[in-house]
Amino acid sequence: MNFFQAFMLGVLQGATEFLPVSSSGHLVLFPWFLGWSPPSLAFDTVVHWGTMVAVIAYFWRDWVALVRAAWQSIRESIQQRSWATTDPQARLAWWIVVATIPAALVGYLWEDFFEALFSRPVAAASLLLVTALLLALSEHLGNPHRAHKRDLTTLSGWEALLIGCAQALAIFPGISRSGATIAAGLLRGLERTAAARFSFLLATPIILGAGLLSVGDLVGSGEIAAQATILIVGFLAAAISGFACISFLMRYLQTRRLYPFAIYCALLAIFGLLRAWLMS
Repeated sequence: MNFFQAFMLGVLQGATEFLPVSSSGHLVLFPWFLGWSPPSLAFDTVVHWGTMVAVIAYFWRDWVALVRAAWQSIRESIQQRSWATTDPQARLAWWIVVATIPAALVGYLWEDFFEALFSRPVAAASLLLVTALLLALSEHLGNPHRAHKRDLTTLSGWEALLIGCAQALAIFPGISRSGATIAAGLLRGLERTAAARFSFLLATPIILGAGLLSVGDLVGSGEIAAQATILIVGFLAAAISGFACISFLMRYLQTRRLYPFAIYCALLAIFGLLRAWLMS
């Protein structure tokens, strides 16, 4: 991998991790389209850490408030011998914990199966059609024009778990993590910006966890020293593009819908499937 490829794949990872178009699908399809070698474990790990830095940097005030509220709720629960809390920030923090569980379990139990799919461009292209369908259905069935739209203070525990199950689907390359979780939030009547905020906050622990699990393999591979400059380029590109795309999407969803992203996913999927057919 050269510097140009590292920069382009870093930008691609940062942008598509948060735009609802599937980062995993893009990282499978674009090297295949261009005839590039698949990214190494070291590069894949480092660019994911870049996206984690982006989401923490954008939502750092939220995370400070959430951690403080969660800690305070633990202290109060110990004193009162009850886990009930009336603080919406504390409740949101615990709902993020609840929603993280499905993806963590699925990734841990079936890691090898899902990793094998990353070598199958046809599977990634086919699953991009699922992302397109999810985005379109969430806009249509979520009834975005109704007068009473919900914010995150109204989110229940089982709804958080439902959104977490949607996140677990994104382990499949081609299904967008942000797309699936935002779609699930819209289907439960959340405002678009509220659904996006919960999606991005929910991304932090799962990206952090995946990065930590890769650290052992990464250190043992000996690739860090050999690819240090390439890895730095990819990390910075992913972090900067990720931050920019979070900012863009949060503004975009205030007034606009997800249909353009659904159309893009469908067109990319069709292009990938046609290419595979012509090459067969």
